[in-house]
Amino acid sequence: MDYKRLKRDLVSKGTIIEYYVDTMQIPNGNTEKWDFVNHKGAAAIVPVDENGNLIMVRQYRNALERYTLEIPAGGINPGEDMKTAATRELEEETGYRSDHVEHLVDINTTVAFCNEKIGIYYTTELIPSKQHLDENEILTVERHSIPELEKMIYAGEITDSKTIVAVLAVKDKLSQR
Repeated sequence: MDYKRLKRDLVSKGTIIEYYVDTMQIPNGNTEKWDFVNHKGAAAIVPVDENGNLIMVRQYRNALERYTLEIPAGGINPGEDMKTAATRELEEETGYRSDHVEHLVDINTTVAFCNEKIGIYYTTELIPSKQHLDENEILTVERHSIPELEKMIYAGEITDSKTIVAVLAVKDKLSQR
């Protein structure tokens, strides 16, 4: 016997997620109630400047009740694919654009109860443009070297999973060039 969803009940629908309670039949025949969060998906990008520094954004995150340092990222709009969303977020959040964006890695952020998938891209070809922040989006743009970011990761200052994966993956990718 395998796992089987018997029922899915919508509990709440938010702007970026839907929260459900699933009734699951598990292999031993018992039934369990499992939380499930449906996420529309997201995309992120690692902008690498001409000096090899990563362009990062610092913003307040309500869930953690603190400011975090992250790679630029955001949700996928209707009609967008991940690459298009990552390219859009680059310009909106950093004020740079790029005509050459490459895929780096995909991650699932919280596999126990959420299907959020983030496509992570990178670019080393930045063209100055203009920031286009949402009305209530407040962030600062910072540049950091990969060794600086690694120190912040291992010191527990950067805990955002997409950023940790992206910094380590782009370090590996750039070392192969």
